[in-house]
Amino acid sequence: MRDISNPSTVSVSRRDALLGSLTAGIAVGLPAVASAKTPKQPLPATSNHGKQAMSTITTKDGTEIYYKDWGTGPVVTFSHGWPLNSDAWDGQMLFLAQHGFRVVAHDRRGHGRSSQPTSGNDMNGYADDLAAVIEALDLKDVTLVGHSTGGGEVARYIGRHGTKRVAKAVLIAAVPPVMVKSEANPEGLPIEAFDAIRAGLVKDRSQFYRDLAPQFYGANRPGSNVSQGTLDQFWLWSMQAGLLNAYECVKAFSETDFTEDLKKFDVPTLVLHGEDDQIVPVKDSAVKSARLIKGAKDIYYPGAPHGITATHQDQVNADLLAFLKA
Repeated sequence: MRDISNPSTVSVSRRDALLGSLTAGIAVGLPAVASAKTPKQPLPATSNHGKQAMSTITTKDGTEIYYKDWGTGPVVTFSHGWPLNSDAWDGQMLFLAQHGFRVVAHDRRGHGRSSQPTSGNDMNGYADDLAAVIEALDLKDVTLVGHSTGGGEVARYIGRHGTKRVAKAVLIAAVPPVMVKSEANPEGLPIEAFDAIRAGLVKDRSQFYRDLAPQFYGANRPGSNVSQGTLDQFWLWSMQAGLLNAYECVKAFSETDFTEDLKKFDVPTLVLHGEDDQIVPVKDSAVKSARLIKGAKDIYYPGAPHGITATHQDQVNADLLAFLKA
């Protein structure tokens, strides 16, 4: 009969067994890890910047906005797409932090680790939250980078708050100037397409996100090599967004007209977009935005999908670095 008079001994034994199994499992994967590319230089040892020690800031309406802040050097901020969170930028953030930049990204209100308010789920609210993060951390000479809905957030930030703290801007597969079809924008997508998104969220958001992921990354195209892990993480990030917030964000990213915001850009701007974007068609977005932004540089990736920050990570990183150093 097993002696359980000393439960701590049993706990230690079980712990050791678990650790042993875990170590063995990790060891199996070590050859693959060892063959991967390692960064040329490690990140500098840094703690918190200035006196800011928290990972959240609180906006004027009481919403808590989560952010991550890595590295040192010139500042780059990242605004993510719908319905994801700042983790979608990790591939760019790690790369730039390793190349001498300070990178800051936040979870949009209602998304990821930020709180889920019932108000402010529109482009004005999103832009003001970005401004709150920038001001709380006292960021200056910032390069604003936005993907998809985040590109609209960047555009509205400049439209509402100007470029006093901004050095450059980057729009990646971004929603501006305006997505929805109208008399003024006959090339846009019909409102029924966005009504279908809202209906899918209400009916079964989990399955809706699973069905959306292949289109987002172009995994539904012949010859695609998008991993299952990439599709799975899209679902995981999406499920962290509040249903109310994700639902209301559809109107924000589809119906907001950023034309006048884009005309206010007075800093060097880079526009990146995949030519096979099934979510934000390139001809009604990047092509038009590049014409509205004075002096904008635009780069188009042949055959590339909406989620190019993941599927074309190395190319996007190289283009970002070149633009930042120019």
